[in-house]
Amino acid sequence: MSLDVTDIGTIPAAWTQRHLLGLESLTTEELNIVLDAAEMFKEATENCTKKISVLAGRTCANLFFENSTRTRISFSLAMRRLGGDTVDFASGSSSLSKGETLIDTAKNIEAMGVDVVVCRHRTPGTPHLLSNNLRAAIINAGDGAHEHPTQGLLDILTIRQRRGTLAGLTVALVGDIQFSRTARSNIWGLKKLGANVILCGPATLVSPMWRELGVEVSHNLDEILPRCDVLNLLRIQFERQSTRPFPSVREYAHLYAMNKQRIERAKDGVLILAPGPINRGVEVTTDVADGPHSVILEQVTNGLAVRMAVLWLVCGVAVREQE
Repeated sequence: MSLDVTDIGTIPAAWTQRHLLGLESLTTEELNIVLDAAEMFKEATENCTKKISVLAGRTCANLFFENSTRTRISFSLAMRRLGGDTVDFASGSSSLSKGETLIDTAKNIEAMGVDVVVCRHRTPGTPHLLSNNLRAAIINAGDGAHEHPTQGLLDILTIRQRRGTLAGLTVALVGDIQFSRTARSNIWGLKKLGANVILCGPATLVSPMWRELGVEVSHNLDEILPRCDVLNLLRIQFERQSTRPFPSVREYAHLYAMNKQRIERAKDGVLILAPGPINRGVEVTTDVADGPHSVILEQVTNGLAVRMAVLWLVCGVAVREQE
């Protein structure tokens, strides 16, 4: 870790991003800055039980157009732990239902003194659209099946904490790759930090075209299992699919669920990640989800630290530009 608590007053000079829209556009150095900052905040807040008021007077608006539990709460807690204020937005009861455009709604919220907008929307590119029309910093909290950068960062941070490095590790993303924004952010981040990435799932959800990103594609979990250091079990995104991509959930679980028998055939110390919400008995059995190889709850804890780091960094650039 290259940052410590004495660095909290000044963001690294190498960080120049006003927004966090995805991991595809970040450099390796910028990825490491966020991870190091997250480690710093996790240590400084003693597992997030203390406040550090570096964002006192700043306000973050959570614009969530899709349901969310972990991400929304995590961003709200992160902003409050940094001494800032939060505003929550519910699209169903907003002026959008009266015909107001997304941009007009966002600009009106910004006009009330908002510094940061955290946006989740089912349409890919929505955070990018906001970044072109608002002065506030924009953080992508998931746009359709495009990217979910803070989820990718917290996954990567969890692996780095357990293994010390990403370089040389083999990480398999298992499940619904086609409709997963988490998969895309993981691929960009893991590859830049030196990991070998395998995408594994039914042929209807893992196209051979993914190989163009420099990853391996497999449709047989049992075949790749002995080579994997980490398995990130992605949820089947039924809500984004127009047709069922496999004959039955039971068949999917038989072929791809991580269970006790597969753990016994995996590498010693294999890490089991899942971005959540997990479907017990579909992607992972309960004994594995709650077992010694699982770091699922560590991912949630690290999510808070990652979001503190991202809020600190993007707000820091805004302050630097005003000076």
